[in-house]
Amino acid sequence: MKEFDYIIIGGGCAGLSLAYELEIYDKLKDKTLAIIEPREDYKRDKTWSFWKVFSHNFDDCVKKSWNNFTINTSSETKYVNCEPTPYQTIDSGMFYEKILSKLKLNENIQFFKNIDQINKTNSFLFNSVPNFKNSESELWQHFYGVEIETRKDFFDEEIFNLMDFNCDQRDRVHFFYTLPFTKKTALVETTWISELNNNSLKDYEEQIDDYLCNHLNLRQCEIHFKEQGAIPLFRQKNINKLNEIYIGAAGGMTRLSTGYTFLNIQEQSRYIRENIENIKNVNLYKIQSKYDFLDKILLKVLKNNSAEMGNIFFKVFNSKSITAINFLSNKSNFFEDLEIILKMPKWKFLKEII
Repeated sequence: MKEFDYIIIGGGCAGLSLAYELEIYDKLKDKTLAIIEPREDYKRDKTWSFWKVFSHNFDDCVKKSWNNFTINTSSETKYVNCEPTPYQTIDSGMFYEKILSKLKLNENIQFFKNIDQINKTNSFLFNSVPNFKNSESELWQHFYGVEIETRKDFFDEEIFNLMDFNCDQRDRVHFFYTLPFTKKTALVETTWISELNNNSLKDYEEQIDDYLCNHLNLRQCEIHFKEQGAIPLFRQKNINKLNEIYIGAAGGMTRLSTGYTFLNIQEQSRYIRENIENIKNVNLYKIQSKYDFLDKILLKVLKNNSAEMGNIFFKVFNSKSITAINFLSNKSNFFEDLEIILKMPKWKFLKEII
């Protein structure tokens, strides 16, 4: 069986981002790479969104950018400008096509459906496949979305809705998320933060239908695309191995309070590329520990005070918009952290710390 210098397990967002980062910086010119991915072909299956707080490799895969957004509860709506750090949505189909067309030009890169097809004895492994067995009682962010097209102009394409908490909460945390791509097309998602084993929350299609009809007053539209997923809001317990690094969500690149992962993957890929020659000896790339500490407190508050979480998320944006965005994107300084903390209901958070 053939040997490779590097093996990437999982050819999804994290695996392909790392392979692309290594390739465009000529780190695979004299090295071989195997990518283990069981899917038969790549097609659009996901939407990745984030505030652009630093440059990345995929501006040409951005489906839409916005400089304004709203957050609303049942009693009020907040309008927020994010022009210095626009909110971007990546089309996964464009992302896959861009990377795969580049990788196929390098004969040192090969794809396999199963790792048993190659000899991994002398390889260094980058593992993006999470193992979340028996974790359904933990908190997850799970969602179901549809991309719709209306017959007439309906949406304001210059502003998106980040969180709409004016919906049935069912003693959990529930909001809708709307990304208008044009005046006639938008992605509308129902999103829950709850245990994944709570099947009573998974009537997603009924939730979407009700929101479109009774909240947006939209009764005629066509559905062109559907997506469904679940993001763990907890850390996977990995066993450190001499010749293996976990990447992506499996490597702790998900921000626990938000579920945002894409830009963290890009930073981790950049860090690995910069240290690839000495990868066995460098420290692991991690999201700063202060964010895990603050997020875990927030999730405890969330679990015990689910009815108030709309107002708590709303208060995050009572700070300056750049402060809130930096905090949610892992780029905040001490004073920005403090500004966010002081907006929170202090007794509830203090009780969870104690």
